Amino acid sequence: MHRRRYLYEPDEAELLNALVPKHFQIQTFRILLESAAAEHGARMAAMDGATRNAGQLIKKVTLYYNKTRQAAITKELMDIVGGAEALT
Repeated sequence: MHRRRYLYEPDEAELLNALVPKHFQIQTFRILLESAAAEHGARMAAMDGATRNAGQLIKKVTLYYNKTRQAAITKELMDIVGGAEALT
């Protein structure tokens, strides 16, 4: 089997001197992009969790408010009924 030799223009050393730094620049840029994408993903997940927690909190507060309001209405009705019974 014959090994083929290729001719490079410019020569191999010049190509490597030009391509190796460019390769590292591209890899560094890719790493920074992946890091930014991961950060955005983490922020989205955190905001999703916060939104769900806020929804649950709103439901709990609404239920508490409704129960308190219903208790106040019931107490007021009991006072009215008690006052009416006192008059008769």
